[in-house]
Parts: sequence; structure tokens; C-alpha cells
Amino acid sequence: MAGLLRWQFDLTWALCEYHLERLADDDLTRVPAPLHWTVHRGPDGSWTPDLPADGDAEPDPPPAPTGAWIAWHLLWWWGTALDELSGAPRRDRSEVTYPGGADGVVAALRELAAAWTVALDGADLDRPVTFPWPAGHTVGHLIAWANAELMKNVAELGRERVVRGAGG
Repeated sequence: MAGLLRWQFDLTWALCEYHLERLADDDLTRVPAPLHWTVHRGPDGSWTPDLPADGDAEPDPPPAPTGAWIAWHLLWWWGTALDELSGAPRRDRSEVTYPGGADGVVAALRELAAAWTVALDGADLDRPVTFPWPAGHTVGHLIAWANAELMKNVAELGRERVVRGAGG
């Protein structure tokens, strides 16, 4: 099972690299719809993501995320999954900073991928975890979920890149 999960991650990461090699700032800042989530730069230079007004409740209809919000979200959930996998205290969303542009996003994602591969290689797939679910799942479930979530977020970033390239 560990080999299959690693293969799945490596495949997904190869797809991610295809888009990361071509990612531009415009892919991250394009507003896809009037109802959208993005990140906002504050007077101190830090970035704050749009989040649900009601805690973790998903808004209906869901806002269309910008590439910047997708990148921030990816850094948050993947970093938190890595915390769970490695036994580190889980970071809060407020502790995750958006790097501010394509170069920073690419560097941050590559750094996270390198740490993730190290953690995958030593993972105890049967160990219970409590992220992203309250209970009843294992590290194997966490890795399978993270691979699927990564593929979804990579596809979303890739779509922003393709739309920009097509003149959208």
C-alpha cells in the first residue's frame, strides 16, 4: 500500500510541476467571478485569505477562488496534513502565509513537497490520525486524501493558468 500511495503522489506531483513551471502572477490574481475568494494584502505587507464568515461552514453558493486563494489553501491544508503525519502541533490557518506571487508559491509548494516525500517514506500507514477527520481514520487514509486533494488543487491552479493563456 505504501508503494501505491507514493506512486499516486509522485504522479500527482508531476502534474503539479507541469503547471508550476509555467505559473505566472496573473494566474494567481485573475478574479474568476463576482462572488470569489482571494487573499488581501494588509498595510503591513501580510496577506489575509477570505474565509467563511460562519467558522468552517461552506457558503452556498460557494465563491469561486482566485489562484492566490487556491495556493494559500493548498499551503494551509497540506502543511497541516504534514504536521499530523510528522507529529508536530497542527498549525492554525492564521499561521499560514501566502507568499505573494508565483515565484513564492512555487518555492513554498516545492519545499512542502520535499518535506512530504520524506514523511511519506517513513509513514506508519496504520497509525490513527485526527486530521482532517475527528477520528476513525489512519495515516493511510490521510495520505490518500491528501493525494486526491492535491490533484484537485493542482487542476484548479492549472485551469487558471490555461484560462490566462487562452486570453481569459
